[in-house]
Parts: sequence; C-alpha cells; structure tokens
Amino acid sequence: MALDLLTFGEALVEVMRTEVSRPLDRPALFTGPYPSGAPFIFTVQAARLGAQAGAVGAVGADKFGKCLLDQLEADGVDRRGVHTLTDYTTGVAFIAYNDDGSRDFVFHARHAAAGQLSPKMLTPELFDGLRCLHVTGSALSMHDGALQTGLRALEMAQAVGAKISFDPNIRPQLLSPERAKDVFAPFIAAADVLMPTEQELQFLVGVPDTAQAVDLLRRANPDKLIVMTKGADGCTVWHSEISDVPGFSVEEVDPTGAGDCFDAGFLVRWLAGDDPVKAARFANACGALAVTAMGPMAGAKHLSEVQAFMEAYHAN
Repeated sequence: MALDLLTFGEALVEVMRTEVSRPLDRPALFTGPYPSGAPFIFTVQAARLGAQAGAVGAVGADKFGKCLLDQLEADGVDRRGVHTLTDYTTGVAFIAYNDDGSRDFVFHARHAAAGQLSPKMLTPELFDGLRCLHVTGSALSMHDGALQTGLRALEMAQAVGAKISFDPNIRPQLLSPERAKDVFAPFIAAADVLMPTEQELQFLVGVPDTAQAVDLLRRANPDKLIVMTKGADGCTVWHSEISDVPGFSVEEVDPTGAGDCFDAGFLVRWLAGDDPVKAARFANACGALAVTAMGPMAGAKHLSEVQAFMEAYHAN
C-alpha cells in the first residue's frame, strides 16, 4: 500500500524523571519505558489521524524494542522499514525536566540499534506512490550513516515526485549547531514545507531577522511553505500571505513530542487538501494535546478527539 507519509530515524524508548529539577547526575526516581523517538512519535500521530504512515529505523531484540514495536502495531503504522537487530540493544533517551521548562538528555543511541541506521534500510517499495517524506534534524544528527540515509531518502523521494517536509529540531547534545547548519542545508533547500522555530530559522539561514530569513528562503523557492512554530503561542505561516495562527491554552504535563505531533497534524491536513492556515490551526491543536499526558506518544490523539477538542475549545 502506498504511504502518505514516510520518515526515518531514531527508534527509542524514553526513561524520564518523575519530578522536576532532579538532575541526571544525581540519584532520583525514573518512570518508563515509553515508546519514543521523534520520527516514531510523528508517525504514530499521523497514523492516529488516519494517514498511511511508515518509518524506517531499528530496535534491538529486547523488551524495550518490543515496547516500541507493540505500540506501532497497535496504531497501524507501516513497519516494513523497522528492523530488529539481534546484535544491538534498543536505544534509550534519559530525560530530566528543569524549572524553566527546558530538558536535559542523555542518549544511548550511537552504539544501540538506533545508531545503525543506514541507506541500505531504504527499499524502493517504501517510496512507491509516496506522497511526502518528512525529515527531522534529530535523525540526521545521530551519525554519518544517518545523514547518508537522509540524503538517500531525499533522492529517492524526489525521484517519485513526493513532497519534502523538514523540521530542523536541532539537538546540541547530538550535533553542534554550527555543524547542523551545513548538514541541514540540502534539506532546507529541498523542503516544500519547512517547520523551524524562530531561533532555528534565523540561525540556519544566517541572519538575525526573521522576515529577512523568510525572504531569502522564499526568494529561492516562492512556493516554499514556512511554518514557524512558537510553542504555546501557536505558529506563523508564510504562504501567499503571512498568517499568525494562535495556539491552544492547556495544562502541560509532559512537553516531549509536541513538535512531532504538530508536524504530523499539519502534514496530514495539508495533504488532505486543507489550506495552510487551516492545517496550522489543526496542528496547533495536536501540539497542545500532546503535552497533556505523560509519555511522548500518550498525548497523540485520534482525528475525532482532535476535532472534538477544537470544537469544545472554541465553544468556550
């Protein structure tokens, strides 16, 4: 079956602190494992919204791998690109939350199954009829094999006429921002849809002014959609005009995965024919709901739930 959305990258489970301000260099309690990895959060959200979605990655032949695979199966994610490697353990992300809302990470990825991502895991059948390839900067940042996988996926997607979506998702713990600027350049250039934060947008284009950064990007490709995410404040969309799309106010429980759910929400509705502003409004709802439950995939809601949330929110 042809896929609406395909992505690739780090297949992980998350183990996180149960309390805020418990640094990772001190003894304290953890909870988990939760199935995770930015590309897989994205894929699960897309599948729950009704898209045919698949991901390429690798897990170990262990209980953590089973944790993630079971979740993908439950959500109807296409698993043709997910490999189980008997000689490696499943990747793990350890996360601590800070008072200011930031997070600290320790990744077991490079020497785990997640770190063995390579172009040979990409098969032509995954791209046959593909509508959109979604690329995340965190996936490209893992190691050179992951970057080569991204470049090959980009080539294969363009060959079949698929749209390209790119979320920079810069992770300094994996790749320095300076290196990311060079690594991400071909994906930024190829993207039909670019979904950065304001800081990422300015940094990656190399100018300190947002409007100037957008102008430079769209001068090279006037049809490029730029959706700048602003967390709880929603997003700004550059299309035929500039549109500020407000967010939804919710009580935050766990911020992990909000950006991935936003990306999935936008692309699912945009591919379904919604105009960019309507798709962005829906994406804001997906991102808001994502933070309301503990666990990176727990807040990824089904289409009917997102629609009901939006209706109730605006009714109040």
